[in-house]
Amino acid sequence: MTPGIVADIVVPVYNEGANIRRVLDSFRDALEYPVRVLICYDHDDDDTLPAVRGYDAPFEIVLVRNEGEGAIGAVLTGFGRTTAPAVVPWPADDDFNARRLNALIRKFLDGYDVVAASRFMPGGSMDGCPAVKAVLVRATAFLMWHLARVPTRDATSGLRLFSRRVIDRIPVESKVGFAYSIELLAKAHRLGWPIAEVPFLWRERIAGSSRFRVFAWAPQYLRWVGYAMATSLLRRGPETVVLRREPLGARP
Repeated sequence: MTPGIVADIVVPVYNEGANIRRVLDSFRDALEYPVRVLICYDHDDDDTLPAVRGYDAPFEIVLVRNEGEGAIGAVLTGFGRTTAPAVVPWPADDDFNARRLNALIRKFLDGYDVVAASRFMPGGSMDGCPAVKAVLVRATAFLMWHLARVPTRDATSGLRLFSRRVIDRIPVESKVGFAYSIELLAKAHRLGWPIAEVPFLWRERIAGSSRFRVFAWAPQYLRWVGYAMATSLLRRGPETVVLRREPLGARP
């Protein structure tokens, strides 16, 4: 474990040269906690790399070559290189939520194992989302909150914080997209580990292209929705008892 680092931020990239410096600037200007940033890339000719090299940051930046395929391969490769008490996968075009990342970390320090960035709680928002994706995302979130009783109103978000024990003790079975994020949430819920949420903003990207594939990824997403439903409706797994970690420290 890297001394002093509270969170490792894992940023999967694919030709994000137009975005990445703004994201790093936002971390530099807004973060209140010591972090390390892992830039996870697929190919050596990715235009993100020259934009990152030589960047003058008050935090460590590590370049990590993707050992798998696609977005999930990059994230899981990053997970394998993390050592901090908390891990946060972060979109390579999000330069507007860094201040809210502090709230994720504060919840973690209070003892939560999963802290969801929620678009659908007071203070959160989702702007510019394509209509089909918006309907599917909101419908799934509604089911997970009201029927599966997962304690976040935004169970489909790929942006959330995971504790070290989530990363180390819950195996990831998902193979596509950001299904791993719903999977880890659903499995932590079944284990009775504490989950919290904080409001975040979501905006359609303005540079580069999204790799979100609604219909190709839907079967694996739905698998974990069903898993969460079974936990609460069919009473599978242990009783839902909050097994909170000891808080790691006081807020700054």
